[in-house]
Amino acid sequence: MSSPAPAERASGFGALSGPSRPDAETEQKTRDLRRMQRVATLLLVFMTLIFIVTSLTPWPWLGYVRAFAEAAMVGACADWFAVVALFRRPFGLPIPHTGIVPHNKDRIGAALGRFMSANFLSPSVLARRLEKIDAVEFLVDWLGHPGNARRIAEQASLFLSTAIGALPREPLVDWLTKAALRGIDAVPAAPLASRLLAVLWARGETQALLDSAIAYAEASLIRHKDFIRASVAQKSSRFIPKWVDNMLADRVINGLQSSLAEMRKPHHPWRLDIRRAVETLIFDLANDPEMLARGEAMKHEMLASPLFVAQVHEVCDNLQTQANENLSAHSAMVSEGLEFALLAVGRWLREDPKIRAQLNRWGRRTALRALSPRRAEIGAYIAGVVQNWDATTLVNRLELQVGRDLQYIRINGTLVGGLVGLIIFIFSKWLPSP
Repeated sequence: MSSPAPAERASGFGALSGPSRPDAETEQKTRDLRRMQRVATLLLVFMTLIFIVTSLTPWPWLGYVRAFAEAAMVGACADWFAVVALFRRPFGLPIPHTGIVPHNKDRIGAALGRFMSANFLSPSVLARRLEKIDAVEFLVDWLGHPGNARRIAEQASLFLSTAIGALPREPLVDWLTKAALRGIDAVPAAPLASRLLAVLWARGETQALLDSAIAYAEASLIRHKDFIRASVAQKSSRFIPKWVDNMLADRVINGLQSSLAEMRKPHHPWRLDIRRAVETLIFDLANDPEMLARGEAMKHEMLASPLFVAQVHEVCDNLQTQANENLSAHSAMVSEGLEFALLAVGRWLREDPKIRAQLNRWGRRTALRALSPRRAEIGAYIAGVVQNWDATTLVNRLELQVGRDLQYIRINGTLVGGLVGLIIFIFSKWLPSP
């Protein structure tokens, strides 16, 4: 985009000093401003030509046209001067009270900052404005758009892998170890054991363990028959025949096998006693103050053990290593998991209006608490930004934003000035001559 000629910048008829960013919006505003400047300038030229032609023609009725054109030229020049004087000195002349914007840049910045903080960032205005914003609905719609969740998940997986790999290993493992120990210390030991035992008992794991123990005992009896016979014979009197010792040993073994076989039945008294004992233990672990105290004492003793702390540290170290390797090697899988989670969150928020409303209220309160107490700082920041601009930058940006509309002032000044001049001319004709 070519810059205007120096003469145009000085006069203001073709002035254009837009910001340096060459985006489509800026270029469109530049074209609109130039077009309106040409229209306003050509209108002044046209009125000047009419004035010249009517001044050279002796027809009496053209006096009305000449009066209109003469007043239009005056109005056009006056409004051109007013518009140009806002941004620069007309023709570069040091006329007082011109170049208002660049000469009052600091004051404009301070006033703009105060205006923004007082009128746009006050608690009442912010609250009304935030009430109209449904940020969660926007997030849900955005996540529902194809590809958005995938892009976020891909970037998050790459960042997560890089971030974990960049963290110092020893401090991270130490932090994980301390967090794990704090977590263990915060959980009551006895109630946790009660819940775990209840889950295992409800799923039949304890019953299966008992069946396994019975089967193991039966197999052990069969494997060690000779050892049992030798033990019985060794402890028996030397006057008792050996065949009697063997018979006694076989009866003991058969009795034990029979008892173990009976214990396999679900309603065996021993199994019922075990069941009552386990259920009592589950209840006592959750409710008995003595069991609660013993559980806490055992937990604190365990946490005070250097061996246990070392084991937790080793587990955390292995977790950190595996997390590092797995995130790097399975970034695609991590990305898919994150995408699934994001889409699930979006569906959950879409289907639950109460959660959406609650999150919106929380977000509005957070924004209000964050912005309202700092409105003076935000106003000072706006003032500082404007004050740090050089005068040319400020003029260029303001002129590009409002310059097109200001050209309508020139056009209106030309036409209104012509009409006022024509009315005055007509009124002067009606006055009696002295």
